[in-house]
Amino acid sequence: MYDRLIFEISKQGRKGFTFSQDKTPEYKLDESLKRETSLNMPEVTELDVVRHYTNLSQKNFGVDGGFYPLGSCTMKYNPKINEELAQLPHFTNIHPLQPESTIQGALELYYNLELLLNEITGMSAFSFNPFAGAHGELTGLMIIKAYHLNRGDYKRNKIIVPTSAHGTNPASSSLCGMDTITVATNEAGLVDVAELKKLLNDEVAGIMLTNPNTLGLFEKDILEISKLIHEVGGLLYYDGANLNALLGKVKPKDMGFDIIHLNLHKTFSTPHGGGGPGAGPVGVREDLISFLPNPHVVKKDGKFHLYESPNAIGRISGFYGNFLVCLRAYVYILTLGKENIKNVSNLAVLNANYVKESLKEYYKLPIENNCMHEVVFNGLVNEKATTLDVAKRLLDFGYHPPTIYFPLLFPQSLMIEPTEVESKETLDGFINTLIKIAQEAEENPEILKNAPYHTPVRRLDEALAARKPIIKYQDLLNEI
Repeated sequence: MYDRLIFEISKQGRKGFTFSQDKTPEYKLDESLKRETSLNMPEVTELDVVRHYTNLSQKNFGVDGGFYPLGSCTMKYNPKINEELAQLPHFTNIHPLQPESTIQGALELYYNLELLLNEITGMSAFSFNPFAGAHGELTGLMIIKAYHLNRGDYKRNKIIVPTSAHGTNPASSSLCGMDTITVATNEAGLVDVAELKKLLNDEVAGIMLTNPNTLGLFEKDILEISKLIHEVGGLLYYDGANLNALLGKVKPKDMGFDIIHLNLHKTFSTPHGGGGPGAGPVGVREDLISFLPNPHVVKKDGKFHLYESPNAIGRISGFYGNFLVCLRAYVYILTLGKENIKNVSNLAVLNANYVKESLKEYYKLPIENNCMHEVVFNGLVNEKATTLDVAKRLLDFGYHPPTIYFPLLFPQSLMIEPTEVESKETLDGFINTLIKIAQEAEENPEILKNAPYHTPVRRLDEALAARKPIIKYQDLLNEI
């Protein structure tokens, strides 16, 4: 598909040339199969094309080009050693239909990565089949449902989700055919245990929790919550979106969780994708292993095999998930080593609290406590501009905006996650920019309300762009 600008620089008679690599013998096409109208392709030189797409690529923003403080999404740098090893032909040229005997190295990598994740989380086994975090959520919920059905407990169809949970949790619960029950968050930003007790009965299948939660706060009552859920026969599901704050410090299993999914693109530095590829491996406690989706890599007699469990929830993806994404995570963990993995959480928490303390004079801090890996503000202290205005103005200074208007607990949420990889100099530059924007809002709020000024496009009607996107040049001409 060609974009609008490539048509605008098109001039009749201009061409690009290449030497054909086609080895197919010449074939005369029947006249009845030939087009009757022109393809209406742009006419451009090779130089036109190279410059156009190079300039276009430089308009994309990525973590390799600048600071990406997107709260809840953990947009951390992907070390290039991960990419180099994932591009080795020994890995890229294998095919999942090959016999097991010819892919022993790949299966061993899955097996070893499973052992590492077991050690990090306290779980007993992992499946690498889910393609993304939300896919992992659905897989985990299917395991919860299978567990209860296997015990003949057919009435359990309620999943409790706190208001401070990750955004996809309610959708995953509904997609799995569960009834989603919301539990309130108290003034401290944590699960309201008193309200939780009112929701507990023999219809509860489980609870989905993120710890630290989406406000960046550690659920200090997690052991009591775990005890309450288990006492009524439910399971605890751990959304691993925020595990970056706990690496090497706390294992979800020790907090009472029974099932966990991990976002490899968040905690373990694999690419986010943009629709894929991704990986959302699911881990379980010992008695839930048989419910993991098929196939599962096992080791027997010194060889690695793909095992099919009769109790499995079935297959939730083609073959064995996104192998090269898992490979990147494996390299990342080995590079850190057991002795250094806790430094990830140390620095992630330090950086987030540094941002919080530096900005709380200018941006409302709804909860004063120390945060974990991310901090949530509730808009400007002076209230002369909105969170959207702040985000748009940040674009003029070369920063990707943080997450805005999420979590939904605060009307002007501004959610910042600096991650562990950013230097103090980078954070100081970002902090000073947000302070400057707050001062602009005080002195001349119209500057913010009309931003951005230096981007390829100005403020868009984002709802219209999502609902009625113009994705072809001809469509744009029709609009004009």
